[in-house]
Amino acid sequence: MSEVSVQSIYFEEAGPKNTAHTLEVAKRRADELGVGTVLVASTRGGTGVQAAQLFQGYNVVIVTHSTGFAEPNVQQLTEENRAAIEAAGAKILTCQHAFGGVNRAVRRQLGTYLTNEIIAYTLRTFGQGMKVCFEIAVMAADAGLATVGEPCIAIAGTSRGADTAVVLVPAHAQQFFDLHVMEVLAKPHLGDFERNRKKRVKEVTSWQ
Repeated sequence: MSEVSVQSIYFEEAGPKNTAHTLEVAKRRADELGVGTVLVASTRGGTGVQAAQLFQGYNVVIVTHSTGFAEPNVQQLTEENRAAIEAAGAKILTCQHAFGGVNRAVRRQLGTYLTNEIIAYTLRTFGQGMKVCFEIAVMAADAGLATVGEPCIAIAGTSRGADTAVVLVPAHAQQFFDLHVMEVLAKPHLGDFERNRKKRVKEVTSWQ
């Protein structure tokens, strides 16, 4: 029976200090596999700049927060980082979050969770970065910037920076369950487990 051995990096702590190593691990595996598309989550754009410069020659898609995510009419990607990303030849995708949107409005207004955010919480059991890797893969596929059925590398992080990288086959939102993770290249060992646990306790208490 044939098998494939792939090195996986598990960081002791989550966060931006793992960004450079995560990108290096992803780049090495992309070269080994001949994967041409790299998806990277970036809020203000610092991680996006690093990725765009490292992966020059690849189809690099930097996925930002939707405009209005933090406050109405505000896009968190800085103009300086946008210019640097584009100068390195990468694309920038800004659109509705695959696991947010109207579902989040229902939760905030009515205090109840719908399917999108239930999926998000389930994926967070693997870490915040893993949830975001799934999310940006769907967003990029729906925007026509990642090819459904072809492996790509998705990179994301916990709050800021990058600490998670996977090889996956993206899918459109309407075929979400066709999305397939092939390899986990890097992730935090515990990630933001404790923060998420406290957040869940607070939310449950506030509903009573």
